[in-house]
Amino acid sequence: MALTSILAIYFILWWVVLFTVLPWGNQSLHEAGDDVEQGHASSAPIKPNLGRKFVATTLISGVIFVIGYAVISNGLITVDDIPFLPKYEY
Repeated sequence: MALTSILAIYFILWWVVLFTVLPWGNQSLHEAGDDVEQGHASSAPIKPNLGRKFVATTLISGVIFVIGYAVISNGLITVDDIPFLPKYEY
């Protein structure tokens, strides 16, 4: 697999994982029972902890990518294993 393909797949995977990690541990002003000032969203998190979430995203993405790369590079799953695609004869 080319380096550009590896980077592109990891980049896309990182963003998908980021959007799943973003809600972890958030508490809004409304949930905390504090008063929401006029003009502020009541759903905005008090402390978003983005640094921790970026580190968690990087680690989770790395683990998922290494597992996926090992499966693909060892031939455990190939394109011919997908049932709805046509079979390719070599």
